Amino acid sequence: MATINKLKSFIKEEHLLDASDKILLAVSGGKDSMLMACLFHDLGYNCIIAHCNFNLRGAESDLDEALVRDYAAELGYPFFVKHFETEAYAKKHKESIQMAARSLRYAWFEELMREEACQVVCVAQHLNDHIETALLNLTRSTGLQGLLGIAPKRDPIVRPLRCLTAEEVEKTVSEYNVPYRDDQSNFSTKYARNKVRLSIIPKFKEIQPDFESIMVQNIKHFEDSYLFIKRQVDAIRSQIFQEETARTVIVKDALGNYINDSYLLFELFKPYGFNREILIDLQDCFMRGMGQLFESPSHELLLDRDTLILQAKDSDVELDIKIEKGDTSIQIGNASLTCSIGEVEFSKESDRVHIDADLLVYPLTIRNWQSGDVFVPFGMKGRKKLSDFFIQQKIDRFEKKRIALLVNGNAEIIWVINHRLDNRYKVTENTKKVLTLVFK
Repeated sequence: MATINKLKSFIKEEHLLDASDKILLAVSGGKDSMLMACLFHDLGYNCIIAHCNFNLRGAESDLDEALVRDYAAELGYPFFVKHFETEAYAKKHKESIQMAARSLRYAWFEELMREEACQVVCVAQHLNDHIETALLNLTRSTGLQGLLGIAPKRDPIVRPLRCLTAEEVEKTVSEYNVPYRDDQSNFSTKYARNKVRLSIIPKFKEIQPDFESIMVQNIKHFEDSYLFIKRQVDAIRSQIFQEETARTVIVKDALGNYINDSYLLFELFKPYGFNREILIDLQDCFMRGMGQLFESPSHELLLDRDTLILQAKDSDVELDIKIEKGDTSIQIGNASLTCSIGEVEFSKESDRVHIDADLLVYPLTIRNWQSGDVFVPFGMKGRKKLSDFFIQQKIDRFEKKRIALLVNGNAEIIWVINHRLDNRYKVTENTKKVLTLVFK
């Protein structure tokens, strides 16, 4: 009963589950996950059992599946199984077998959660897995965050057995007479994690018999330190990162106070996926550069004159929208263009223009701007390249990508939407019909 009470307390303290949750239990057939299924049954949770057959160990994989299937029936839990061609997937995606199995497993769990209306997935990593992960991350460039080991909860993944040591799991499996099968690969030092478990940790225990409990304390200290640093970084980021629609603007002088602090710079930009090598490049050209573009897998960072502009990457949308005479509303992505014939109601707002309707040749076209485009800016007589107009208006390269043009049927630009009307289409004293366009 001591184990089940410890588990109940851990679930409550860490806010892992609600009593109303429907839970997907990931059960491999090993002692950890089979014990998890047993304990959750005794606690009365509403669960289904999901088993992955990765077809990596021949008949052994099939025996694992049969064991989990039979135990699910004994517990009265619905059983689901998925067979994977793991080696073929790993080869196709150029991943290790372990990474391929992880990708396949969690993709299926996500699908099964939707189908069965589950709120969480429970996996059976225990306290020793937590310690091993922290030690293993010492061999990788994970920084302080990697020393935090395994979080008990990262939605929708929950690790309720993280409160139990491997020794407690072993003892409780024996006490409850839980059936299980050992995966022999867990005893091979071919894998890095097994080397930590089987070779390195025993050496530490020769020096410090209470190594596990000492490591749990150390990881807690690492977590406290990380959270303290994160609070300081978040406070600085909130001061100098100015959120605007679809992008973030950073005043160059404000970031300049921290530009030589490599660790802080990395933490500031970490949520956006920038690695240290990219940020070193930013440091190198920060004071002398302008117009440089830095990219992470998810974001772009533009070093402009007085600011840095940060935005999520998005696929460029190719616009080619036709507007026929009589159309009153046109959808353009998340925006709309409304057209109305009537009297002029002059406005200084850039999202609306009034044009001489008699000069229009239908169909009109909304398209992206292109290199070589020219127009006659409102209030001028001579033609100007759009590229020169953008420079004069200090329109950055990110904004240029989003600019659309309204083009007449004779190929002349009518309106650089939300920026400038072409002077040739302005309303004059000779205008008989006025078309008002509003872009929202």
